[in-house]
Amino acid sequence: TIWDLDREFLTGGLGSNPSATLREILDILRDTYCGNVGVEYMNIQNPEQKQWLQERMEPMRNQHPVSQEWKVRILKKLAAAEGLEKFLHTKFIGHKRFSLEGAETLMPILDVLLDDASGMGIQEIVIGMAHRGRLNVLANTIGKSLAKIFSEFEGYVDPSSIQGSGDVKYHLGATGRHQTTTGKEITVSVAPNPSHLEAVNPVVEGIVRAKQDRRQDKNHEEIVPLLIHGDAAFAGQGIVAETFNLSQLDGYRTGGTIHIIINNQIGFTTSPSDARSTPYSTDVAKMVQAPIFHVNGDDPEASVRVARLALEYRQRFKKDVVIDMFCYRRHGHNEGDEPSYTQPLLYKKIKQHPSVRQLYGEKLLRENTVTKEELESINEESRLRYERAFEASQKREMRFKAEVPLAVSADQLEAAQPPGETGVPVETLREITAALTIAPPGFAVHPKLTRILDERRLLLEGDTAIDWAFAEALACGSLVCEGTPVRLSGQDSARGTFSQRHLILYDANSGAEYVPLNNIRAGQAQFAVYDSLLSEAAAMGFELGYSVADPLALVMWEAQFGDFANGAQVIIDQFIAGSEAKWQEPCDLVLLLPHGYEGQGPDHSSARLERFLQLCAEENIQVCNCSTPAQYFHVLRRQVRDNRRKPLVLLTPKSLLRHPKVVSAINDLSTGSFQEVLDEVELHDTSQIRRLVFCSGKVFYDLLAERTHQKIKDIAILRIEQLYPFPRKQAEKVLKKYGSAKQVFWVQEEPRNMGAWTFLQPLLSELLQSGQHLSYVGRPASASTATGSLKVHQSEQDEILRTALA
Repeated sequence: TIWDLDREFLTGGLGSNPSATLREILDILRDTYCGNVGVEYMNIQNPEQKQWLQERMEPMRNQHPVSQEWKVRILKKLAAAEGLEKFLHTKFIGHKRFSLEGAETLMPILDVLLDDASGMGIQEIVIGMAHRGRLNVLANTIGKSLAKIFSEFEGYVDPSSIQGSGDVKYHLGATGRHQTTTGKEITVSVAPNPSHLEAVNPVVEGIVRAKQDRRQDKNHEEIVPLLIHGDAAFAGQGIVAETFNLSQLDGYRTGGTIHIIINNQIGFTTSPSDARSTPYSTDVAKMVQAPIFHVNGDDPEASVRVARLALEYRQRFKKDVVIDMFCYRRHGHNEGDEPSYTQPLLYKKIKQHPSVRQLYGEKLLRENTVTKEELESINEESRLRYERAFEASQKREMRFKAEVPLAVSADQLEAAQPPGETGVPVETLREITAALTIAPPGFAVHPKLTRILDERRLLLEGDTAIDWAFAEALACGSLVCEGTPVRLSGQDSARGTFSQRHLILYDANSGAEYVPLNNIRAGQAQFAVYDSLLSEAAAMGFELGYSVADPLALVMWEAQFGDFANGAQVIIDQFIAGSEAKWQEPCDLVLLLPHGYEGQGPDHSSARLERFLQLCAEENIQVCNCSTPAQYFHVLRRQVRDNRRKPLVLLTPKSLLRHPKVVSAINDLSTGSFQEVLDEVELHDTSQIRRLVFCSGKVFYDLLAERTHQKIKDIAILRIEQLYPFPRKQAEKVLKKYGSAKQVFWVQEEPRNMGAWTFLQPLLSELLQSGQHLSYVGRPASASTATGSLKVHQSEQDEILRTALA
């Protein structure tokens, strides 16, 4: 009843008061949580985090004072943001730019975050964002040259740039130094991104983690990721949830991300009621118990307060935090769109609604913070700045310069080991073997692993058969001994999907972990192996970002089965295949994709080789299908030693991991190099050869076994180990060597419409010698990659071998 309003109650510390009247309690709660800021944090299970938030919000009722200096700075940021959009709207009529109008408060939010971050000792903030507001962020936060931005609108083509397509202006990235109010500078960068709205999120996290690892920033305090989202994409894109799931995992933790949602309450033409099944677009963030600050974008001061609190929370608890800035979109999804077709009432209101710069300017006039003359001067100064920059863009040539957010310095890159041989001295291989096979005193190795370690230990005494997993471990060990960090992640990668790897040993009695490759010698580089979350898109995106940022590390992502890379197709298509052509952003990520037809059905057979080959052009990626452990050893080392930054797609084996023929000798690793084409190994009388059989990968061993069984002496089997870039000279050399063979077959396990056939057919045909004819041997075209029946599979496989060797 109303008589209760003046009764006193125990508050539990509400507003720093042990007790208060009900009237005071209600006033504190209304002022704190029911104004232009609304906070969701009661879903957080940690009492300390909830109490921390309450102690910072309730005593001041979310009305912390904003200094006069900051009020003027906010106004200038709003004027700069609005001024740029209006200038672009008049100068480049009809151009898409994904205007920030209606959401200009983003700029003072970013300004205060960078300013406060600098005071907390943060050295760098890496931003990932979609289109809306990107040009404004590049111009007014990063400090990218306005003349360059205007030049990109003019469509200037830089004749000196690398061969490639380039990209539209609202996808490009940049790096700059932001000047704070105290005169300090902080590095800030925006990663380039494709139109797949949230795909850049895990890439940014990988970039940040690489930078943190290089700085040995183990507390994740110096480099901070900041992701800017749209409301519809934040709720709708599954990679958002996948990236949240990365946030607290050892292999992926970056110490918390600040998320800002430009919530214009519409997705292209889709209303919230059709875009999500939850009250707020931010509800997905509750999965990691992130505090969520909803704030009115027409109140820049409230937005700045929230930004400060969010950054402080991130630094204190190393967890994600979300700022949901409610605003609107002045124009359509892009500036050529008419939004009133689908939202007539909303856009009638927006048309009549004054801009946030106008609203805030009037507020400061009422407060006597600025005069009318000062207000006009701020607006005019902003307009003149853009006019001058536009004039400059018309007078001189602008060249696009890549600004990749690297984790290493130019000096480190310069001092990096030059290109060299991929062979490793026998003494070093034995040193690595000792580390791999000798556990620390008192460490109880699992009994079933003892036999494997004993077999490998034979290398210390002389020679032994080196299988696939052993060669891989020796390659990684040799690299860390040479100072190259190695990072491997994927589903079950530490043990290996096929129980082949065992890079982490577990004490059979205590469960304690031991990583042999981190204990080879003093001063070696770090070897990191992580079992990833059950994700392809975010996990691969993270590793790609790590590889982009650290060109001096070997970074590998492994699919549980090669087929599963399907789940990361956006990362493959938009980043791995095209990032260098579009953004001059090279990377050398290695994809390990188990591939081979063993009757395991359509989802455990094919890594979709044909899709990768379809993406190949301008030497953008490397695609290899190694058939020996030594080849695998050398191609991994080549990835670091050849000074080319190209992604490597490796089809890796399953059944071949334990095949008695798939072994190499120690001399194969200590000498030689990766061979793009492997010649015949058993038949030496070339004049007797009537048929050449080209193949790649596992099917070679099936063909070899069948040829041996039939005692055939006139069919040579050749392996193409590197499918792209296509080894033209090597292939031509073997075709000439066996010029007497008129029949040339390409043999594959995959259906005719898959695998390498359609890619290689024209390339091999060009190299045929006089009288030679190329034919296909493999499964017929199919909608599915493989049969689900083991019996049918074996029948098909037998038919391939019969046809190839008839």
